[in-house]
Amino acid sequence: MADNVNAQITDAVTQTNVKVVAEAPAQSMAMVYQTMAHSISLAMENAMQAQGGLQQIGNAVTSSGVRMIFDAANGGMSEKSS
Repeated sequence: MADNVNAQITDAVTQTNVKVVAEAPAQSMAMVYQTMAHSISLAMENAMQAQGGLQQIGNAVTSSGVRMIFDAANGGMSEKSS
């Protein structure tokens, strides 16, 4: 039965298979690079969010410290106490 197959058809199928096999390493490396870039961008986003959260905590601590200083300067008498 293999003797009855047209040589052009056999060549076309063989060339298609060779093309797919030859492109596979490049495509797999492209997927690896895209995945790595995405992972790094998520890590950077998480770091940015953490930094923003710490900035908010720092602002709250600073305002509380200034409030304590003002209360101490007023002899411990704040507006809430009166």
